[in-house]
Amino acid sequence: MTELWILLTAFLLGALPLSVWVTQLAGKDPRAVGDKNPGATNALKAGGKWVGLAALLMDVSKSAAPVGLAYQILGLDGPWLAAIALAPSLGHAYSPFLRFKGGKALATVLGAWIGLTLWDVPLVALAGITLWFVLLKKSGWAVVLTLFGMAAYLYFFRPEALFFWVLGLQSVLLVWKHRFDLAIGKS
Repeated sequence: MTELWILLTAFLLGALPLSVWVTQLAGKDPRAVGDKNPGATNALKAGGKWVGLAALLMDVSKSAAPVGLAYQILGLDGPWLAAIALAPSLGHAYSPFLRFKGGKALATVLGAWIGLTLWDVPLVALAGITLWFVLLKKSGWAVVLTLFGMAAYLYFFRPEALFFWVLGLQSVLLVWKHRFDLAIGKS
């Protein structure tokens, strides 16, 4: 029963449109800029660096907290933990508070990995996304290449089946949310 409550809490925390709310406090709406998604990147574009940073930290935290509670403190494992690790990202991507629209879930995926591994996989992910975005300027392909880098890191340094399940589920969601960025021939 504990697993179900944590799963529901993780989804609902992920669904909270914190990037929208913090940007609205600054008198802006992140859904009015960029790709119109209610995420931290558009909060940065709409409200500036401090609003963007606040939105990013809140989006990461709303995922790191329930995943860290489930894995680091309660010691959950297996399919329940994989579902809990995905739940905040699903909530963020398909928020019932925003009529099942949402962001691309990058910050919440990062938060889940903080909850799971504390620092090493999140650092690999941040280094990868930064490198690939600078080199390619295409967010979708930067995400895909970062996911491959994370998988390689996990294979060599953290070869736990659970982590591969989590990464696989997150990869499906991230590729789906970035599908238009991945279209060949689009700028």
